[in-house]
Amino acid sequence: MSFFDYLSNRIQEADSLLCVGLDPHPELLPRATAEEARDFCRKLIEATADQACAFKPNSAFFEVFGAEGWTALREVIVSVPEGIPVILDAKRGDIASTGQAYSRAVFETLGADAVTLSPYLGRDSLEPFLADPERGVFLLCKTSNPGADDLQALSIEGVEPLYIRLARMASAWNTMDNLGLVVGATDPVALLQLRRAVPDMWFLAPGVGAQGGDLEAVLQAGLRQDGLGMVIPVSRGIARAEDPRVEAIRLKQMINSVRESLSESTAPVLPLNLTALADELLEAGCVRFGQFTLKSGVKSPIYIDLRLLASQPKLLARVASAYLPVLKNLGYDRLAALPYAALPIATAISLQIGRPMVYPRKEVKDYGTGSAVEGGFERGDKVVLIDDLATTGGSKFEAIERLEAAGLEVTDVVVLIDRQGGAVQDLAEAGYQLHAVFTLSQLIEHWAGAGKVSQQQADEVNEFLGIRD
Repeated sequence: MSFFDYLSNRIQEADSLLCVGLDPHPELLPRATAEEARDFCRKLIEATADQACAFKPNSAFFEVFGAEGWTALREVIVSVPEGIPVILDAKRGDIASTGQAYSRAVFETLGADAVTLSPYLGRDSLEPFLADPERGVFLLCKTSNPGADDLQALSIEGVEPLYIRLARMASAWNTMDNLGLVVGATDPVALLQLRRAVPDMWFLAPGVGAQGGDLEAVLQAGLRQDGLGMVIPVSRGIARAEDPRVEAIRLKQMINSVRESLSESTAPVLPLNLTALADELLEAGCVRFGQFTLKSGVKSPIYIDLRLLASQPKLLARVASAYLPVLKNLGYDRLAALPYAALPIATAISLQIGRPMVYPRKEVKDYGTGSAVEGGFERGDKVVLIDDLATTGGSKFEAIERLEAAGLEVTDVVVLIDRQGGAVQDLAEAGYQLHAVFTLSQLIEHWAGAGKVSQQQADEVNEFLGIRD
């Protein structure tokens, strides 16, 4: 069982996304001692355990008391009822043997189930904490403190802020379903951006209550479509309430009320993370409506030109990112781009995930090496074919033939848009599987529903969808 399986089971059992923070601030204690901090937290646990999906003790308020505080923290964690995850808010992060020692301290000595970490030292600093799938990590991504944007919002290559890039990297690192993100509840716009960028990841979203985060806005921006994917920690709002149990019940009910209202809403045609990209493609002129003559001579009411992406680097980067959730589930050694429209797309994907790329030539050179496939590879390497569109699959077969003739193995083809002209069936009959980020009918339904194209335009395209070019 992975950590997030464990957390999900507790959420279902308690019907709660509320995480009770255990922050024994000195001003809340009768006396500033480790014993008082321990007793304060134990009372909160006893009062709220049936309402909480998890508890989150903050190690700083125990470490301040030295060795006695460390003992008190261990005793607090032990007192959490079995079956309720404990997320230690410690913000650790170091490499090599130091990281291993921190990991053992958190999981073995203290007995926590998960921990918050800093990402600054990179992937190898996380590995000791991620080695056991039953232990979880929440990685600091977009925090709610005033100086967060000094670093977290820095623009990466003029394409996206650092926190978005970090989230995409974390999603790729999350191979055992035990890595989530810390995303502050005070910035629902950033929260929505992150949910679109990493639709499946879990968020720990502190900042509701004392820090000013709006609970409803946070849930609307950050919940996954299954009503999960978020843990809402509240510490001072509960600890300072006249009756902490009553406040925990109230917060849990508020959270569930929003979850219920969102679940009753009409399901969107496209996942939340893809709606903005679909609209950007339309606004950028990559999709046009009218009367167009296709290569076959057939008249089409729609024309899709993704070659324009080569001149729009920010949009190109977002398009490349949209391929990543599909590629994550496939096994391959290299990307293989189909010339010409897919060359910039596959290059952008390669830069984002660090996988090498090759491409089959349209025309084989009769000079130099005479290579039919450009790029470094070895016979037997498995490649995933990347293209922009799929209609009938004809151009895919030509590329696959050259790749296989060079000794490469092909089983999967990934495109941005499936025009639904029969490519899925044609490729399947030959033993290949087509994967698409969008289908054309999805895009048309979304744009029509959002009022971005007329119903007449939508009807014309829907009528055309059965015609192959």
